[in-house]
Amino acid sequence: MAHAGALTPYAAASDATLVARTHARDQGAFSALYDRYSGIVYSVALRVVREPANAEDILHEIFMQLWRKPEQFEAARGSLGAWLSVITRNRAIDYIRRQKPQDDPEDVYLASPVDLQSEVERNTAMEKVQQVLQSMPEAQRKAVEMAFFEGLTHTDIAAKTGEPLGTIKSRIRSALLAVRKAFE
Repeated sequence: MAHAGALTPYAAASDATLVARTHARDQGAFSALYDRYSGIVYSVALRVVREPANAEDILHEIFMQLWRKPEQFEAARGSLGAWLSVITRNRAIDYIRRQKPQDDPEDVYLASPVDLQSEVERNTAMEKVQQVLQSMPEAQRKAVEMAFFEGLTHTDIAAKTGEPLGTIKSRIRSALLAVRKAFE
């Protein structure tokens, strides 16, 4: 796997291209998909199962499914991120049902700050967010990615990067303002 921030031949490739290359057993393309979406998949799984080890198992299962059967993803039906989120949620709910939970797993909903009623709106919103993220300075973008895709707290990010907590908070706050401005 490429380390964060490294430019690979796959860094700018579309999801559809990476899925097609994964279908052809291109490990680099699969690695790029993992780098791009593992944080989201893990976050969704963790939100449902509430146990890091179980969320990691689900993450592994989802990406093994993508490796074995990439043709299951149909780009015409929606974005890869949305598809992975839905199958992750369903897999996590299945896991909980096997554990005989006290809470109904159907009560777990994926929160989204954007109205995702149509695929057009979803794809447009995702493109806007990606554009805004790509236009940010690398340190700011990394802080946002750690917070939102890895689920780290501001304190965790400061410890991981060795930077002051106030700096991390400022970077994330200004990044969120930039994203909000893009949607005005």
